[in-house]
Amino acid sequence: MTKQVQQLDRVIIRFAGDSGDGMQLTGDRFTAETAQFGNDLSTLPNFPAEIRAPAGTLPGVSSFQLHFADHDILTPGDAPNVLVAMNPAALKANLADLPRGADIIANTDEFTKRNLAKVGYDANPLEDDSLKEWRLHAVPLTSLTVRALEGFDISKKDAERAKNMFALGLLSWLYNRPTEGTIKFLETKFARKPEIAKANIAAFQAGWNYGETTESFSVSYEVKPATLPPGTYRNISGNQALAYGLIAASVQAKLPLFLGSYPITPASDILHELSKHKRFGVRTFQAEDEIAGVGAALGAAFGGSLGVTTTSGPGIALKSETIGLAVATELPLIIVDVQRAGPSTGMPTKTEQTDLLIAMFGRNGESPVPVLAAATPSDCFTMAIEAARIALKYRTPVMLLSDGYLANGSEPWRIPEISELPDISVPFATEPNGDDGTTYLPFKRDPETLARPWAVPGTPGLEHRIGGIEKADGAGNISYDPDNHDRMVRLRQAKIDGIDVPDLTVDDPDGDARVLVLGWGSTYGPIAAAVRRARAAGHKVAQAHLRHLNPLPANTGEVLRSYDKVLLPEINLGQLAMLLRARYLVDVISYNRVRGLPFKAAELAAVIQDVIESD
Repeated sequence: MTKQVQQLDRVIIRFAGDSGDGMQLTGDRFTAETAQFGNDLSTLPNFPAEIRAPAGTLPGVSSFQLHFADHDILTPGDAPNVLVAMNPAALKANLADLPRGADIIANTDEFTKRNLAKVGYDANPLEDDSLKEWRLHAVPLTSLTVRALEGFDISKKDAERAKNMFALGLLSWLYNRPTEGTIKFLETKFARKPEIAKANIAAFQAGWNYGETTESFSVSYEVKPATLPPGTYRNISGNQALAYGLIAASVQAKLPLFLGSYPITPASDILHELSKHKRFGVRTFQAEDEIAGVGAALGAAFGGSLGVTTTSGPGIALKSETIGLAVATELPLIIVDVQRAGPSTGMPTKTEQTDLLIAMFGRNGESPVPVLAAATPSDCFTMAIEAARIALKYRTPVMLLSDGYLANGSEPWRIPEISELPDISVPFATEPNGDDGTTYLPFKRDPETLARPWAVPGTPGLEHRIGGIEKADGAGNISYDPDNHDRMVRLRQAKIDGIDVPDLTVDDPDGDARVLVLGWGSTYGPIAAAVRRARAAGHKVAQAHLRHLNPLPANTGEVLRSYDKVLLPEINLGQLAMLLRARYLVDVISYNRVRGLPFKAAELAAVIQDVIESD
């Protein structure tokens, strides 16, 4: 059967099913083939915190959304064009997000009376015309998969598990995705279970063939590759990018990398990834708790390594005392906070931007630290190197903020050339620095950076005290002198205030916009997409994005005062807005949602329009 191929410029697909249906794997594979094909893309995995949530229930629904296009895109998309619903719970949990006229591919085998009752359906929505406003494709995915695998020496349960590969094959046919990578992936994944590998490959191919031969799908679609700047690209998640950035930083600093970490969602993948790269001099230590993780990382920094610890919000609370110790000892340390919904355990797999204030002030005493925030998944690579640069140059702990949206989401990343990476190496102290030529002064500061020297333990003649008790300026002896304490507090603050950060750049094409939309962290994509929509509607609006939050760029106040109105969307209750109002006395307009999800571009575009049109 010859079928029509229709050209599209972009598509948003959401795979949804029970948390045991393999939706994350299905989405990952579709994304990998889409990246290989050359489309620009952005993803949004969304899954329960429980290892195995109750089967067939709304809390147990796992989904994976992918937005891919023949042009540059900025978000995973507001609403899917296609929903693959593996059971009634997946349909009910996601139907509200589906625009009228979108496609629904539903696994009819799972729409049993029992499964319908679990989620409150009195009647089967596939049969009662309640979905007439959508294009419904009722496909018995499970039974078709089992039938395709009848000749394999596997159990019925294993055959049913392969239904996600059947669905992947069908969607791969529908959108003309490559297949070779998935077949190779399955051969590798199940190398020790060759019959399972063959069965999953057969299910994948059966799904492709079903799309080719069935009358349920009369059209397939093609989304041409995007035109991107020249280079070698790969698909990368935020956690992967951050891990690679830390490795690159250690190479460029000519230091071994040490990670002390306690596993916590959604930061654990950084530990998993770094543990694979011992050949780069990476040492990973999975600690018994958060306090041990940061303590080991600070000890490694004292010993001359690039010390790193990774965590999420609850872990930051536990690490705060040791971070304060790093401030007092003035040692380079990187603290990565992959933010998630709180308070307490909160919603571990959902995203938020609610740790800014604890990053800024969550320690006892006057203990300032630089705070950075990555803007996109691939930007996590760049900001990891920047965090290392600041930590090493200024001898200070640095807080690097990511979040669940960036950590798990992915996008194409142009792999940089080694020559493009900065040299961030700093010399260790090797000789006495006192005026007499024989004394070592561990707190004698560099006049430009105010950084103290960094001496590796065991260096002859450079023995010195460390610890949390206040030190005498220069000599480093324990000191309770009031004037010395005042001086040391001010010096530590001045060191942070003096960190060189780039100016805040503003995207204002005509230079006459009256409204500025400001963001930080992972709001970059939704804000940029919303600004595009507002401009397309004829509105003049400027955009700026902060990646350095402490210290702020020197021109921040000037930028804020250049516009009549400043709109600041945050996935919190206005933490940065509060800081900007206090410091610059600018009446920032706060827009806040804390739903565990990123902003939608259409939502922000409407807010921008309201701000522009308001008196």
